[in-house]
Amino acid sequence: MPAASLQSSPANTTLTTAQGSTISTASLLTVPLSALPAQTLKVSLSGTLIQITLRQRSTGLYADFDANSTRFLSGVLCQDRTWLVRAAAIGLPGDFLFADTQGQKNPDATALGSRFLLLYRPGWTV
Repeated sequence: MPAASLQSSPANTTLTTAQGSTISTASLLTVPLSALPAQTLKVSLSGTLIQITLRQRSTGLYADFDANSTRFLSGVLCQDRTWLVRAAAIGLPGDFLFADTQGQKNPDATALGSRFLLLYRPGWTV
């Protein structure tokens, strides 16, 4: 499976995360997704090849994160504007969040890559 190419975020806007912090989308990269209920993609981030697996279940969209044949996170519930990794100690080179471009609904597979964007923030803030 070839690595997906990251894209710059579509517009320079400010998002307020569920944790109450604000972040400029200019500092985020968009991970390309398809509107599929189950998908796995690999993306090179900060020199690390990360595998992201997304699965739609009746209770929501869930994500797994792997790097170098090691599972770092499994079964993370994806919610709108909520950081998925949340800690540098996990071992991933940055953090991810989903953003609803048309409101504040939690992501579902029917609109991944269009209404629901997966955004990546490299590095960690202190």
